[in-house]
Amino acid sequence: MAHPKILAFVLAGGKGERLYPLTAYRSKPAVPFGGRFRIVDFVLSNLINSHIYSIYLLVQYKSQSLIEHVRQNWVFSPLVRDHFIAIVPPQMRVGPEWFQGTADAVFQNINLINDHNPEIVIIFGADHIYRMDVRQMVDFHLSRGASVTVAARPVPLEEASAFGVIVADEENRIVGFQEKPESPTPMPGNPSMAYVSMGNYIFNRDVLVEALIKAQKKDQHDFGAHVIPDLVRTGRVYAYDFATNVVPGIRPYEERAYWRDVGTISSYFNAHMDMLGKEPRFELDNQDWPIHSGVEGGPSVRIFGGEVVNSSIAEGTVIHGGLIRDSILRSGVVVEEGASVEECIIMEGVVLKKGCRLKRVIVDKHNVIEEGEEIGFDPKKDRLRYTVDPSKIVVIPRKGRTIEA
Repeated sequence: MAHPKILAFVLAGGKGERLYPLTAYRSKPAVPFGGRFRIVDFVLSNLINSHIYSIYLLVQYKSQSLIEHVRQNWVFSPLVRDHFIAIVPPQMRVGPEWFQGTADAVFQNINLINDHNPEIVIIFGADHIYRMDVRQMVDFHLSRGASVTVAARPVPLEEASAFGVIVADEENRIVGFQEKPESPTPMPGNPSMAYVSMGNYIFNRDVLVEALIKAQKKDQHDFGAHVIPDLVRTGRVYAYDFATNVVPGIRPYEERAYWRDVGTISSYFNAHMDMLGKEPRFELDNQDWPIHSGVEGGPSVRIFGGEVVNSSIAEGTVIHGGLIRDSILRSGVVVEEGASVEECIIMEGVVLKKGCRLKRVIVDKHNVIEEGEEIGFDPKKDRLRYTVDPSKIVVIPRKGRTIEA
């Protein structure tokens, strides 16, 4: 199907308060993920792999490390004018306020829509771990003659009360929204499942501009709470079933339509664990639909001894001995003899001294875990020094503060 001119906005300004202290010096989309990525790399990779190249990244809170990451790693050739990823902080063109919500963030940059003059505007969040061929959602949007299409994820009916539920008819036309309902409406033809919004939208340009102006006049600032429900009555708002999206290279053992909002420490930790094992729920190694990181290649991993089991080890790591099990080690980590690391996420430049023991711990950048120290075994003791999540995962904040947060 021939595609019209497309402009994408990626909303990357989230505070990520529930991910604190990982968000003490960086926004949520800038939080490191896996062996070499940041959370924002997933949505950008999905757009680029879908041949959508005109992208504005709207940033706000603690954005410097995100700006540096994009500047260093997401650069297109200047020879093609419409191939760009441009960082856009709040311009305050319509007042002194920062972005007041998702719709307000786009409204404050409505001049970019007018300048670029697209036929379709894609608005996606930057906070999720998933693979998606966005062109298939565009095809759905065009085939239905939709004015707005909302990406929807099927979830078991008993879990739907925790989400904003989309009520759709048998043609996937949205006829209503339910905000965290006690009795969610099931999907058409599937009484055991319900649709929940993923916060990803496709708009026809004129519909979006008119809706944003109308919402601004009513002092309404959010797509999910205000703009989309107001447009439902037009009868041209549709739900795109994410479960129907087909991405090349997916292995048979992977979870179908894998998607995670890694907005809490426990969900962030569990998503990392989903990447491990011989048959992971989400396989990062997919040459047909790669997640781009732009990370410069460092020296190869050096292992002088010890035991490494079911773990992901990034470049530049030096392992002198000890045990590494069910863990992710980012670049430049040093593991000394006798250290034990189980179910941990260890970020760049961390040194694990002799005989230290860590279990279910997230260690942010440039920390030194001293010789013989034990973390993750005594919650009361750990709370005196670190953040301990209700899931009992210990988080050690980053050491020092730089723009490379």
